[in-house]
Amino acid sequence: MVKLIYILAASHSGSTLLSMLLGSHRQIATVGELKLSSKAIGDVTRYRCSCGRFILQCDFWQNITAGMAERGYKFDITNAGTDYRAVESCSARRLLSSMVRGNFLENCRDTALSLSSVWRKQLPQIHKRNAALVSTIAELSKAQIVVDSSKIGLRLKYLLKNPELDVKVIRLIRDGRAVALTYMDPADFADAKDPSLRAGGTGGDRRNERMPMEQAAYQWQRCMEEAQHVLKRLDKTQWFEVRYEDLCRDTETVLEQLFNFLGLEAGKRAKDFRSVEQHVIGNGMRLDSTVQVVLDERWRTVLKQDDIKTFDFIAGAMNRRYGYE
Repeated sequence: MVKLIYILAASHSGSTLLSMLLGSHRQIATVGELKLSSKAIGDVTRYRCSCGRFILQCDFWQNITAGMAERGYKFDITNAGTDYRAVESCSARRLLSSMVRGNFLENCRDTALSLSSVWRKQLPQIHKRNAALVSTIAELSKAQIVVDSSKIGLRLKYLLKNPELDVKVIRLIRDGRAVALTYMDPADFADAKDPSLRAGGTGGDRRNERMPMEQAAYQWQRCMEEAQHVLKRLDKTQWFEVRYEDLCRDTETVLEQLFNFLGLEAGKRAKDFRSVEQHVIGNGMRLDSTVQVVLDERWRTVLKQDDIKTFDFIAGAMNRRYGYE
């Protein structure tokens, strides 16, 4: 079985940073999010790999295409067939559109999906494509473990059922007020520092993605609830919790704990994670050049008092449950 580490988190919680830091270990490979799709990539002709090249011109991704072909799969980075929600059935897609909930509702979902002949046929195919992609990445990178920073709880639910994957989970948590700010303005608070490299390297202000605080707070809370539902089904030995703030303040200690959890020697890690050749898809910080890990708490000075009150009304109890006062 291929070993896969899945980062479970709300989006913009630091998963790309964590993924790249893990990828600095010689026995770990990461390309960021493995739920590859046209929605995630956007304009593929202008999307840049973290190596700086346009992704269609990147040798690594061309080798991925060749490696998948050797395994019998035609690979398209904008339609990789690895997203469990991208099935050829409208009714199945509707059933897969909601986040993971409690056991009763998940049993209802599973029962309804089992009635779909399309889902019954495609689920094993998606399992095999995910396993093939993970194996290809591990082989090309000469790594023992591959990281998937897709974050989504529903994807993790089905990866855990993949008979060809040995999955462990890193539960990444960040102060909900900081995450909410990234939803309110993703270009300035969750993307590359260079404006010309934002939106996958194409530039732009991502204005169409902005949310009001009410929606941002609710989305963060739902992501946290989804993660709780998924982890309830796992043995504690299968997952490890990390705080974004701890990762930034004491990077070496947190990484040592993670490598111990994964059964790896911490000493086989490059101290400068940017010095390691990586080909990551995901958050725009992958295109930055800074090697220093810096805690981002701009929410403390940027959020207005009304925004903080709105967040506290909607998601304050959840935030305090995780120790954020």
